[in-house]
Amino acid sequence: MGAVAIRADFLHCLRDPGLDGSDASAVEHVRDGVLVIRDGRIERLAPAAALMPALGPDVVLHDRRGSIVVPGFVDTHVHVPQVDVIASYGSQLLDWLERYTFPAERRFADAAHARAAADFFLDRLLENGTTTASAFCTVHPGSVDAFFSAAEARGLLMVAGKCLMDRHAPDGLRDTADGGVDDSRTLIERWHGRGRARYSITVRFAVTSTPEQLALAGRLAAQHPTVHVQSHVAEHRDEVAWVARLFPERRSYLDVYDHNGLLRERAVYAHCIWLDDADRARMTASGAAVSFCPTSNLFIGSGLYDLRQGVAAGNRIGLGTDVGGGTSYSMLRTLGEAYKVQQLLGTSMHPAYALYLATLGGARSLYLDDRIGSLAPGLDADLAVLDPAATPLLARRTALRDDPLDAFFALATLGDDRAVRETWAHGVPVHRRAPAA
Repeated sequence: MGAVAIRADFLHCLRDPGLDGSDASAVEHVRDGVLVIRDGRIERLAPAAALMPALGPDVVLHDRRGSIVVPGFVDTHVHVPQVDVIASYGSQLLDWLERYTFPAERRFADAAHARAAADFFLDRLLENGTTTASAFCTVHPGSVDAFFSAAEARGLLMVAGKCLMDRHAPDGLRDTADGGVDDSRTLIERWHGRGRARYSITVRFAVTSTPEQLALAGRLAAQHPTVHVQSHVAEHRDEVAWVARLFPERRSYLDVYDHNGLLRERAVYAHCIWLDDADRARMTASGAAVSFCPTSNLFIGSGLYDLRQGVAAGNRIGLGTDVGGGTSYSMLRTLGEAYKVQQLLGTSMHPAYALYLATLGGARSLYLDDRIGSLAPGLDADLAVLDPAATPLLARRTALRDDPLDAFFALATLGDDRAVRETWAHGVPVHRRAPAA
């Protein structure tokens, strides 16, 4: 692939800076720096004054001065088939699934529709600077093939899996306990570790799988320790009550997954709003992660996730757009809503933690921080090139203070896809913002 270099300002987290940003040294800012990429991986990041004279003639330089380069965003929870469900009016979770989501997912039985949706979905991620996502496909195995094929064509590191649902779902969206797990096993063999693809055993949520299917999914996870696991937990009070009626022998909703061997490292559970202290402690002990999905929680009226509780318990936490319950593919816009949710709960989420949540925190949640999430040498060169002057308002606001974290906070509050100048995956530009008309 050869060597390329990018000249810009660079901003990334070396570790968790704390919800209040108290560990200031956890964030590295390189003003007028050069990032050298060789064979898809980061080789070196240093000030331009030190590095420019040492660049060989074989290095292709991309001058992006005026931009801020951050690691590619990591979306820890999103639904591929819900591209046509976003912005659907007037429903809370369980009714919303029946009215909008399940009808949209039935269409993925058609292979051409699945391919077109996967292309559209990934293009939306890339135009927003997102280079890795933990994504739900549908119950149809072909939806997973379509998604990973499209991701492979773009050189993306993606985590995804086929939904397991053998009850409480409409005709055309139910598998069987054995059949769904057998399909998942076949997809693991086909895709997990192929290029940058990572498979995730995907239980829709506890109510849509029988005890038999949950047990079989747990056994499959035990047989494949490097595979990911994803599901929903404690999103809405009505959902929590339903789980309690279906599984009266279990201590909590989370305990349903734990009992079946699905609470472990590389497992991500979306929402986690209505967990208690014992659940949060168990999340930490198991190594499972939380996906905080603020735009979805607000839009569907599920509740407010309290970051203080998760951080205090030592949980791994990432950020999820949760489209289509979520209202934007933009991780910048999602961060803006995350900040507002925490304000309502009495916490000011520091800009350094916002950067961490959308990058290294997401990578840690997926156990991929040895590959992505920062700009450290040896990691894959997945990058978002942000334009702090993308709109007149952003240009005026970011010119007020010479502070990179303040600029990032302004981008997270006022920005969207217009603020993403370019997206790079494995050292290759995979999206460039169209020039203004």
